[in-house]
Amino acid sequence: MYDTILLATDGTVASENAASHAIELAQAHDADLRVVYVVDESVYTAYSGDEYVDGAEGPEHGLEETGEAAIDAVRREAEAAGVDVTGELRHGDPAETVVAHADEVDADLLVLGTRQRPEEYRALLGSVTDRVLRLATRPVIVVKTEAEAEAGA
Repeated sequence: MYDTILLATDGTVASENAASHAIELAQAHDADLRVVYVVDESVYTAYSGDEYVDGAEGPEHGLEETGEAAIDAVRREAEAAGVDVTGELRHGDPAETVVAHADEVDADLLVLGTRQRPEEYRALLGSVTDRVLRLATRPVIVVKTEAEAEAGA
């Protein structure tokens, strides 16, 4: 049923729970697991100062390090489970980039994690997962994590 599963991660507990679910699905279906972390360009392009002398000191570099660590964590877990896994770091709008990447790799399924939040929070801020759900033309599984579990991490 699934040959290629795409997991979008941001390194949070919610993403870790989604990763475990994606790995189990990949095992059950003998599917390849693709992992993507999107560095949100709006976070570092909004900064226009010249405070950072070395490119490795700026916010973009820190986000890339976080992304590589998140991908590596999923890679280790997947490999330990015997799942073929590849990871990729992308730059752009997270929701749009995840959906575009799913199209590029012809993913049969997208897996994302989300934290359960009060409705008022979601109405005010929204979420990447909500946007992916609206934009995606492929099946999407959302793995929910209680906000308390995230806070306790």
